[in-house]
Amino acid sequence: MTEIPIERPPDVTDSNMTQTVLTNARIVTADEVVHGTLVFRDGKIADIAPGNVRAGDDMQGDYVIPGLVELHTDHLEGHYAPRPKVRWNPIASVLAHDAQVATAGITTVFDALRVGMDYEADLTMEDMRKLADAIEDSVRQDRVRADHFIHLRCEVSAPDCLEAFALFEGDDRVKMASLMDHAPGQRQFASFDAYAVYYMGKMKMSEDVFRAYCTQRIEQSQQNSAPNRVAISNACRERGIVLASHDDATVAHVAEAVEQGIRVAEFPTTAEAAAASKQAGLGVLMGAPNVMRGASHSGNVSARQLAADGLLDILSSDYIPFSLIQSAFFIGEAVEGISLPQAVAMVSKNPAEAVNLDDRGVIEPGRRADLVRVRVDDHVPVVRTVWREGRRVA
Repeated sequence: MTEIPIERPPDVTDSNMTQTVLTNARIVTADEVVHGTLVFRDGKIADIAPGNVRAGDDMQGDYVIPGLVELHTDHLEGHYAPRPKVRWNPIASVLAHDAQVATAGITTVFDALRVGMDYEADLTMEDMRKLADAIEDSVRQDRVRADHFIHLRCEVSAPDCLEAFALFEGDDRVKMASLMDHAPGQRQFASFDAYAVYYMGKMKMSEDVFRAYCTQRIEQSQQNSAPNRVAISNACRERGIVLASHDDATVAHVAEAVEQGIRVAEFPTTAEAAAASKQAGLGVLMGAPNVMRGASHSGNVSARQLAADGLLDILSSDYIPFSLIQSAFFIGEAVEGISLPQAVAMVSKNPAEAVNLDDRGVIEPGRRADLVRVRVDDHVPVVRTVWREGRRVA
């Protein structure tokens, strides 16, 4: 870091440059919290230094953190299909979703679209393609506040998984794919009782209908999962798409993931699987709602436990966008030994690195000026301003 003279703004040598100076800020870098001044110019961070300058925008002691990087949120679906049989305009759905993630401090978002219809027949692969088209058109037309990419949630047990995956062939906005199997007795729902509670409640099935459904899903998993995993992992490696596993429960699951070229272990359901993933060099991702609640909604391992054991690298908002920034300012209170810079890295630096976005995720000169101004009131972070590439978006 270079030193900015107190009471004097930094020199501007090119009158065409656009420059913003934030002063009296608590700046969260990769290693420390600096009380001082941050300068960004032409969309990139130019300087950070302790001390204040009179000409800067007074942050009133608020935190300035890197823009959050969200790798797995299926929140968009709720805007597009808010009720059974209801479909909203896909572009309007994207904009509503985008506004919510941006005002939660998320400046880079991987919108998770399902590939393979495992249980919700009300949503189709054509719906997913419409949403992808709406995302991509909105990016091209500069309608969105956050930087949007696509994450394909591949339900490998589904008979139509490969057919749906083919709809995204040649789509350069697809940067990530996860391999998942939600059949009963698998991974997230190794416990049949937990599966029954979740799906009978969600789908309003009678017990007889539910048992027939389970039989069908188990048969589909046995027939489709293994070949679909191989086919999709091979295609992703050829296209440079980052692969994630999903709900790994055993060391054998992790070994399979490593063999298939997995980079990120999403939501491991046991401490055993998380430890094996960490040892294998995978980035371990857990849900921010799990952190805030203190437990998994499916009865699986607690993200707080993994953090305490040094097994947590990345947090994802999953189904509550605001939980990401909330968890960053909370996890250090819940888990001893986690500093604010370490917690912020879980929602910015670490996810960016996991998907090869080395231009963002850290406040340091040369990186993108993706920034969030945050005040904390009664232990709740209040997002006051959001910038993406130096432009205010919220």
